[in-house]
Amino acid sequence: MKKCRAILTVAGILAACLFSADCLMAADPGNTDKEREGKPAYEKRQGGYRGFSGGMMLHTGYVGSKDLNITSLQGTVHKQKVGGAPVGIGGAIKLMFGRHFRIGAEGYVSTLYYGRHDSHAKTGWGGILADCVWNLGRWSLFAGSTIGGGSQTNITIMSTIGDDYIAEENISYRKYGFAAIAPFVGAEYAVTPRINIVMKIDYLLNLTNPADDFVTGPRIYIGFMFGHS
Repeated sequence: MKKCRAILTVAGILAACLFSADCLMAADPGNTDKEREGKPAYEKRQGGYRGFSGGMMLHTGYVGSKDLNITSLQGTVHKQKVGGAPVGIGGAIKLMFGRHFRIGAEGYVSTLYYGRHDSHAKTGWGGILADCVWNLGRWSLFAGSTIGGGSQTNITIMSTIGDDYIAEENISYRKYGFAAIAPFVGAEYAVTPRINIVMKIDYLLNLTNPADDFVTGPRIYIGFMFGHS
């Protein structure tokens, strides 16, 4: 979770710095279109840097894990079916090179509530991303993948919780880290030259610690990306 928060913080700082610099350039009276005449367009720079984008996204979808069998201190086996719609938030920043290639970083936190007693699994992850984008007028289609890692905290509650200040026996707590890859596809719509609505779908894969209670599945994201290209 600390790694994901750090990624989100760095992404936010970079996005703010780049956006501020872009605003200063736009406000500079000497930075006019006439002075740009004769310079090659960004689109003609086959491998050169041509801008950035960054923003925040909310997500849901459908995720789940294998059904769990939790044994209480009394020896009773409790079966938990894990699955449902998660809720979460996160963000990304991307640097664009050439006409189709982007690299950057992203991080998210996602929580799934399940069971009769509000058991919940919280997954945080982030990493380095790369994608390819194709422009179709105001629309852009993209596909890529994020490689990184994260952690999951799973609190399984097997009976009704009583007083807040009394220790409970029928609760299982697990927390573990993992390395991950998350392939994704999506689309962006240009509301203005500097603001895009972004929609994407990804699938988080646990590479190093595929525990029975690890929740995964298609997550659907929607949000805004701000920047300049």
